[in-house]
Amino acid sequence: MKHHKPTHECGVFAVFGHPNAAILTYYGLFALQHRGQESAGIVTANGPNTPFVRHVDMGLVSQVFSPESLERLKGTRAIGHVRYSTTGSSKLINAQPLMVDCSRGQLAIAHNGNLVNASELREELEFKGSIFQTTVDSEIILHLMAQPQEPGGVLQALCRIQGAFSLVMMGEREVIGVRDPFGFRPLALGKVDGAYVLSSETCAFDLIHAEYIREIEPGEVVIINEHGIRSEFPFRAEKKAFCIFEYVYFARPDSVFNGTNVARVRTEMGRELARLHPVEADIVVPVPDSGNYAAFGLAEELGIPYHHAFVRNHYIGRTFLQPTQLIRDFNVRVKLNLIKEAVEGKRVVVVDDSIVRGTTARARVINLREAGAKEVHMRISCPPHRFACHYGIDFPDPEKLLANQCTIDQIRDYLGADSIGYLDVASMVRATGQRMSHFCLACFNGEYPVPVNPSVDKFIMERRQNRPSLLSSNCKQPELFQSPS
Repeated sequence: MKHHKPTHECGVFAVFGHPNAAILTYYGLFALQHRGQESAGIVTANGPNTPFVRHVDMGLVSQVFSPESLERLKGTRAIGHVRYSTTGSSKLINAQPLMVDCSRGQLAIAHNGNLVNASELREELEFKGSIFQTTVDSEIILHLMAQPQEPGGVLQALCRIQGAFSLVMMGEREVIGVRDPFGFRPLALGKVDGAYVLSSETCAFDLIHAEYIREIEPGEVVIINEHGIRSEFPFRAEKKAFCIFEYVYFARPDSVFNGTNVARVRTEMGRELARLHPVEADIVVPVPDSGNYAAFGLAEELGIPYHHAFVRNHYIGRTFLQPTQLIRDFNVRVKLNLIKEAVEGKRVVVVDDSIVRGTTARARVINLREAGAKEVHMRISCPPHRFACHYGIDFPDPEKLLANQCTIDQIRDYLGADSIGYLDVASMVRATGQRMSHFCLACFNGEYPVPVNPSVDKFIMERRQNRPSLLSSNCKQPELFQSPS
């Protein structure tokens, strides 16, 4: 199915020092399933100099792992990953964690984020003779770490990557957690039964009864081994740029970032939205699930009844059928169906977290009209998305973003709504209780914390296409390929 909402990023999890490391990681990935549904994987290890064991496959966590596969994943250390492909195609070869055996020993890595200098680094490494097995930028980090001549080892290698990255890595004796100096993507530290755990979100700690300790700081590298835990800060200090869309959409509502519960922030976003765009209506309807809390806040602020008129099907997975004339909006209806009796003859406020291309939102309005809604008012709990994301969220090119191509009035007319109201940037940030300077807001205002130069990627791709073949006349042919005299 083609996505008409912002698609998920990835989730990472790690355990050090627990006899059931694989089982804990398995449940941790279950809790992080909302961050990626294309593939899942776990790598485990016992003591030093013992072989790493890896199991990855396409699909949900429940589909990838069986009792038999978990039984093979023995060890006291583990890292795990659930993936949505932000870079690299959706293929098994790109499933993480990635694992290599090199001059530095065995290494495994799981990555959430996106490197903005991936093309340049890959080009440089290929020129030096590196052979890549995948198309994901995470493999670039492994190649950098594996360079035996790299001075400063792992930390120096990490300083060469740019962009958004929260990593969990495993070596022969340790588990390592890394967060980029801007802090784009979340990463938290916890403890259970004396073992340390790392996770993209705190909701995973709740599931395994782990104690939340703290967030990994932007620019921090935590090394966990048999001697305990220590921190390094190898990166140059940067201005914080946490992705605010974690609060708006991506994170589970029971997770906590910067000491603030996600559900509480979304509820306050709804209140801010009600103050900014009040409306007279009979019912407030959320688009589940990420619209639930904002809709509740808006309904409570305006004193309008709140009703779950859209029913979500949680069990469909990914669909591959293309809509025909007979089922022209199958891809929409298969996920959400409408309780007609709840909206018939009523003035309805629909609250959603975002509008990207607008296709899905338009279908919602059509469904409500067909069900007999008297009025349909759209309220969106974040500002209009006008710019692409280069840091790990699959927001498309600007020309495919509805708000980049249309005015607010044009969006209202395209959707067929009676009115539309977006939250503004100031109100959205105010709902978090934090400073605007703490967030990345690039998809709303186009101000990118880490510079991005798409022309560099285009130049490199063109140069790759023009490379000489192995038997080019510019190269001296080895004796094996020379014609007999």
